Amino acid sequence: MNTPICDFVKKYAETNTLRLHMPGHKGEGLLGVEHLDITEIDGADTLYSADGIIKQSQENASILFGSKNTYYSCEGSSLCIRAMLYLALLYAKKNSLPNKILALRNVHKSFVSGIGLLDLDVEWYFGKNPSNYLSCSVSPEDLDAYLSESAELPVAFYVTSPDYLGNMLDISGISKVCKKHGVLLLVDNAHGAYLKFLDASCHPIEIGADLCCDSAHKTLPALTGCAYLHVSSSAPSFLSENAENALSLFASTSPSYLLLQSLDRLNSILDTDLFKMQLQSTANKINRLKERLTDKGYKLVGNEKLKLTVNAKEYGFSGFELAKILKQNEIVSEFADPDFVVLMFSYKASDYQLNKLSEVLLSLEKRTIDGKKIPAVSPCETVCSIKDAISAVSEPISAQYSCGRVLATLSVSCPPAVPFIVCGERISAETVKLFEYYGINECRVIIE
Repeated sequence: MNTPICDFVKKYAETNTLRLHMPGHKGEGLLGVEHLDITEIDGADTLYSADGIIKQSQENASILFGSKNTYYSCEGSSLCIRAMLYLALLYAKKNSLPNKILALRNVHKSFVSGIGLLDLDVEWYFGKNPSNYLSCSVSPEDLDAYLSESAELPVAFYVTSPDYLGNMLDISGISKVCKKHGVLLLVDNAHGAYLKFLDASCHPIEIGADLCCDSAHKTLPALTGCAYLHVSSSAPSFLSENAENALSLFASTSPSYLLLQSLDRLNSILDTDLFKMQLQSTANKINRLKERLTDKGYKLVGNEKLKLTVNAKEYGFSGFELAKILKQNEIVSEFADPDFVVLMFSYKASDYQLNKLSEVLLSLEKRTIDGKKIPAVSPCETVCSIKDAISAVSEPISAQYSCGRVLATLSVSCPPAVPFIVCGERISAETVKLFEYYGINECRVIIE
């Protein structure tokens, strides 16, 4: 598969051209990559109104992912999430539908900020008996019942799959329900870009999502910040027609050509049998590792192929303790909290890497389980809209004494950047317990 962006930049870098344009390093600098870092000069095309080399490269990605259109983001899936919400808003206005999004609660903070910026209404779906704030599930049958009983249908249903712990939803079944009720399906697939290239593809855009975002940098060999917005071939054409405008509304006017080259070069890797063979082989190896850990007594979470999430608490360790042990053995985890450790693998993880992790984990003996449970995640009273909350005058306050106040801005770190209370909600006693459990000492509340 050709790489038009990389070819253009390489050819330009090899000339003796006097660069009297941005960036200010003029092709020279300390990192050694500055000669490949350009701006939107003549011939380099323009992201979000692409008609040249970027358009050609995005069309290559569309073919690879099986979408009607795939668009590049140099600002991660966060940009794509806000663009999806904007497209849903436009679609609602065009078709005289409510500007309301039904969303599973375990959303990324960029969803919340997007709701606030666009002043969309959001209806939260908590699912049945959520065991932690990072995971939220819904079956097609439950969704069908919920939508059937709704007095007013939302314009779209928004889900995160895979979630941060590696749990995957039945996107195909959920899609059928959404289509039955005339509701768009939006999927945050930031952790699942590779799903398209498994022997049995389960990528959301192929099994029913109307709009979907992928973070190429999370599970594919791309630079940090590389992401995709996909529009399905079966989605209303209105979404494709307005996608570039939606992205440009929130995006920088100075996209990174280093990231665009990374996405462009990635196409040539994804378009090979070798990549798919390595990916499937790694997925099989990880599955065997999971079986060995389960036999040892570990409780694992999720069913994502390239992610291993250990419920450390159920093995007698805190997530922080287990992550520290791994780090002492030169293994750095993606994320740890009081309960879990999340480990993410390359599509071509080596036997050495997998064996090293296996040796460390299997050398640990199960300890007495700490009886302290995760505080329950329950709905809080909504006092005002997210938009009104984030634009209100606020003050910092000790989380310990915040009960009864209204949250102004999100009190979450990244990772995982998933809020268990949302702006505009009244902080409950249960929320204060969550603050304490997760080590959040301060939050911003509305001055009333």
